[in-house]
Amino acid sequence: MNPVGTRPNPVSSRTDLADRVLGGWLGRIAGNMLGKPIEQGEVWTRDRIDRYLRRAAALPLTDYLPEPEPAGTGQDLPELRPEWRACVRGRVHGSCRDDDIDYTILGLHLLERHGFGFSTEQVGDLWLLHLPYLQTFPAERAAYRNLAAGLKPPLTATYDNPYQEWIGALIRADIHGWTSPGDPRRAASLARRDAVLSHTGNGVYGAMWAAALIAAAFTAADVRAAIETALTVIPASSRLARTVRRVVTLHETRLPWEETLTTLAEETGGLGWIHTVPNAAVLTAGLLYGDGDFTRTIALTVRGGLDTDSNGATAGSVAGVLTGAEAIPAQWTEPLQDTVRSAVFGFDGVRISELAERTLRLATLPG
Repeated sequence: MNPVGTRPNPVSSRTDLADRVLGGWLGRIAGNMLGKPIEQGEVWTRDRIDRYLRRAAALPLTDYLPEPEPAGTGQDLPELRPEWRACVRGRVHGSCRDDDIDYTILGLHLLERHGFGFSTEQVGDLWLLHLPYLQTFPAERAAYRNLAAGLKPPLTATYDNPYQEWIGALIRADIHGWTSPGDPRRAASLARRDAVLSHTGNGVYGAMWAAALIAAAFTAADVRAAIETALTVIPASSRLARTVRRVVTLHETRLPWEETLTTLAEETGGLGWIHTVPNAAVLTAGLLYGDGDFTRTIALTVRGGLDTDSNGATAGSVAGVLTGAEAIPAQWTEPLQDTVRSAVFGFDGVRISELAERTLRLATLPG
């Protein structure tokens, strides 16, 4: 077992790979649940998140979010999302349904059904067959509508879709990383084929980068090495690559986490809270300043604001792969009760351990 906060060795056995894949699933779901109650970046700013936590004596953040103050108090803070009642500490009994997890499940189903030679058209077919339209959001909903109207990729991504560079494709990338351990270029290629159904430009690069980052986490010496490796699969001149490198540089100067995020918020201002680029900045900062510690990584990432549940999910996936499931503290995993709620047809109530086992069957040891 890897102690929390240590840097793991590369995957060396099937048993180790199984632990790291399960760690990815558990980390993704726990990180998603942590960020879900405050997923509204234009309302739940970084300052408001920390004010909420400070009032509840929950800083440093080491568990799921605390319950909100009783009605009639804390009027200067916004309300949590309606799902909070099943996502805050003491109330988590299995995972809530969320699109960040639905797409991961759907990606697993895609690989099981069509293999690694799947086409973008087959991704779209599975959406129509297994994913309810009202459980899709901006770019995915536009692509879904275009699919239903008979359009084919790449028109599904470009026709009447102003959300092409938002974070939706990035949140679909984990399965391609988990099934390509130690092979970030393969992971990125698979993620790209999925992403172009609904995204272009930095939206696609975000998916490629995230898939490569997760694949690299199986063999990298530390999280910084995984981030550097992931940057090699996207154009160096892209805004996403330049922003990620900027976070790495600021971290190298030992600038405090808060000041790094303030700097990046100024430099990515105007893109919106669901755009891939500013969210990749928050995610990268959470990973670097978390430095391999699972709890610190997802806590800093969610406290960074913007698309908190999506960023928390990806950070948890990377950190879970780095440490393995056994090293994830129990306060994150035990309340999940090995159970997932999902809108994907045929998967509601599935066991997390089963999803990990099915993922493991598709993955091969690196090298």
